[in-house]
Order: sequence, then structure tokens, then C-alpha cells
Amino acid sequence: MQQPSKVRSFRVMAPLLGVFLGLLLVVLAAAPAVAQGEASRGDLSGPIPVPAAAQASPTFDPEAATQAYLDVLSASQKQRSDSYFEGGYWLQLLSFLYGLGIAWLLLGTRLSARMRDVAERITRRGPLRTALYALQYVVLTALLSFPLTVYAGFFREHQYGLATQGFGGWLRDQALELGIGLILMPVVLMVFYGVIRKAPKTWWIWGAGAAVVLLAFLMLIGPVYIDPLFNTYKPLEDPAVKAPILSLARANGVPVDEVWEFDASRQSNRISANVSGFLGTMSVRLNDNLLKRCTLPEIKAVMAHELGHYVLNHIYEMLPLFALVLAGGFAFVRFGFDRVLRRWGGGWGVRGIGDVAGLPLLGALLTVYMFAMTPVLNTIIRTNEAEADLFGLNAAREPDGFASTALKLSEYRKLDPGPVEEWIFYDHPSGRSRIHMAMVWKAENLDLDGDTAPQQMPVAPAEEPAAQGEQAGGQPGPASGGE
Repeated sequence: MQQPSKVRSFRVMAPLLGVFLGLLLVVLAAAPAVAQGEASRGDLSGPIPVPAAAQASPTFDPEAATQAYLDVLSASQKQRSDSYFEGGYWLQLLSFLYGLGIAWLLLGTRLSARMRDVAERITRRGPLRTALYALQYVVLTALLSFPLTVYAGFFREHQYGLATQGFGGWLRDQALELGIGLILMPVVLMVFYGVIRKAPKTWWIWGAGAAVVLLAFLMLIGPVYIDPLFNTYKPLEDPAVKAPILSLARANGVPVDEVWEFDASRQSNRISANVSGFLGTMSVRLNDNLLKRCTLPEIKAVMAHELGHYVLNHIYEMLPLFALVLAGGFAFVRFGFDRVLRRWGGGWGVRGIGDVAGLPLLGALLTVYMFAMTPVLNTIIRTNEAEADLFGLNAAREPDGFASTALKLSEYRKLDPGPVEEWIFYDHPSGRSRIHMAMVWKAENLDLDGDTAPQQMPVAPAEEPAAQGEQAGGQPGPASGGE
């Protein structure tokens, strides 16, 4: 006797609801730790005095200067930084396994096939079926991912004192991200499955090309059209900060005549900036945390780094490398999809790789590949970040501002990892690497009087009562750009 449809639907949804509610309870149980975590965060806002061993002198030693900067942080600050960043390693693993679990759930319960069937009953047009499936997929995966999302993006950030946003505001931003996904995902999947159906044997090559074009588009227009949906952008008014940034831009051939400030402090304490755009949308942006928490030498160091990404064409340099990585990933999917389907997918209701119901399997295989490629991707990005660091040092000539900024970034980046740890997990150079680069640059740019050149832009002495950046910003002294 056939089961009533309501009974079948309940048996399909019961495990999904059980997983969702169980994980949500775990997340809510962690909430009491938030207040304690926020209270104990060590703040690194304002000027950081140049350590004695890092002061310019004829006997300046980059190694000793680097260690002196590292010793500025207290043991508790270093422990907190290490705890947050190392916890991120486990969070990456948990996210990886969680995503595979969602894929298995959608396939094993035939829910993915049912979503496809719904789309097929509504329309006969292939692209529209794909779009309708995509809408269901985005909503359902967002719902199933919510417990981990709220822990990683809200509770954990508050626990370490990095977030400033209340739960209501955070939830509104998540809803906005969901809305953007509901617009973009159908387009992406229509293109992707269109490529698969038109070129069933070589789709992995053309698919990689299409994915890179979409990635480039999002990287270039995201800061211009998407980021303003989450934050308010306005022209930076203070000439004491704006003028040096525009001077750096002009001196390095960056075609801008305005600097924009955005209110990232409504969400977090992280400092960030970016230089992005194309076809008339080029602009320089920095967040208000950078203005509130950093001195003028630090701001110049950060902005010179961001200008370096533009001048060195890093987006266009990385895209061919990402294309190769993606082509390898799609080749892995092409190799593994049918094999996995034959071995375990007899009851999944998936007809083949061109069937949109197989998206959870396709995504799971690609996730496995990208997880294994984490060190490669991090190395590609980290190499460009190191190049932008060196460019920024030569452009801004603020080695101590650069070093003290690295200390402030240590609030959420482990300062002194081992070499293997840095290679695997870091998509930016570590704090030690960045400070050491700055101190080597400083050693090579000392003049006969023991000062860094040029004389008109010296590092602010430790004994000054207030940093220039604080005065300019009018306030007491992430992602994000490259920082």
C-alpha cells in the first residue's frame, strides 16, 4: 500500500528539521560565553610606540627590531590571537564536513530530485527549470547551514570581541546576502548547466572559463555595487588624511580624485580598505575602523598596500591561475561524478551530470577538490599580498606604521606561526613575516643620520601625545581589502 504524501513528506523533512534544531540548540548554548569574551578583548587601537630596538640607528638590526615588535603584545593578547586563528582551522574542517553532510542529506532523501521535479512540473524550458531549482537550493541550503553560520559569523565573533553588531542587524545582513544569492545563483547555474548540456565532453574546460569570467565580474563590481548594500559610503572629508592618500594614488598612476569612507564599525572592529573597479567605477575606499584605530603612518601604509594591488594588476594576474585551478577541479568532477553515482547513487534520482538534481554531488566533489587545494590557493593569494606589502613599503615609506598595523591585525590573525602552518593556512603573510619585511626595508633605507628617508614623512615618535591619524579622523585612536 502506497504511503500518503503527507507521511512521505514528514519522513523526508524530519531528519532535516532534527539536524537544524539540534545544531541550533548547540549554538544557543554557547551564547553566555559572548559577554565574557567581549569583556576580555585586549584593544590595540591608537598609536603603538616604536620599540627601543626598532628605533633607527647606525647599528639597527632587522632581526632584533622584528622581535621587539613581536614582544609588544602581552602573553594574553598572543594567546587570544592564537586561539581565534587556530580555532579557525577546526572551523574550516567543520565547514567542509558540514557541507558534505548537507549534500548527502539532499541526495539521500531524494529531496534534490524532488526539487528538480517541482521545477519540471512548472515549466518545460531547461534554463527556467535550472533557475527554479536554484531558488529552492539557495533557500534550503541557507536554512540547513544556519546553525553553523550563526555560530561562526555571530557568536564566535562576539566571543572574541571582534563584532559590534546586534543579532537583529546581523540577521538583516544575512537576509540581504540570501537575497543576493537568490538573484545570482540562478544566473550562474543557468550558464553552468547550459555549458554542460552544449559540450558534454569538454564542459569542464568551458565551464572553468565561464566561472573565471563570472568571478572576475564579481571581484571587480562587488565593491562598487554590492558592498554599498551593506554599508554607507561617503566621501572622506578630512584633508589631513585624504590628501596623502590621493598623493600616493597620483604618484603611482592610479586614476582617482576621491577617497571613500564606509561605516564597517557597525559590524566589526576589523580594519580594512580596498582599491577596485573598472570602466569608470575605479575608487579608493577605507573603513571607519581604519580612521578610528590607526595613526596616519598606519593609514598610509595600508592604503599604499591596497594601491599596490591595483598597480600590480593582481586581479588580472590571479585570474589565469584560478582558471587552471578551476579547470582541475571540474576535471576532477567529470572524472568522479559518474563513478560516485554508479556506486552509491542508485536511489538518488539523479539522471546524470547534466541533471540539476545532481548539483549537491557536483558541489561535494568540487568541495573535496578545493579543500585539498587550500595550500595552493592560499599560496597564490599570499604571494600577491607579499608583493603588495613590498610595493606599499616603497610607496608610503612608513616601515614602522606598517609594522604596527601588522600588530593590530593580530587581533584575528596568529602573529608567529610555523613555516608549514603559514604555507597551509595563511592567505596573507603572517605578522612576523610582514614586520620582518618592514624592518629589512627600514635597514636598507637608513640615511647617515639614522633616519628613514624621506625626511618629510618620518615615523611618529612614541612620545607624541596623539597620532596624526586620530586628529585627522576626529575620533579617538575586515576580507575587506588586502590589508
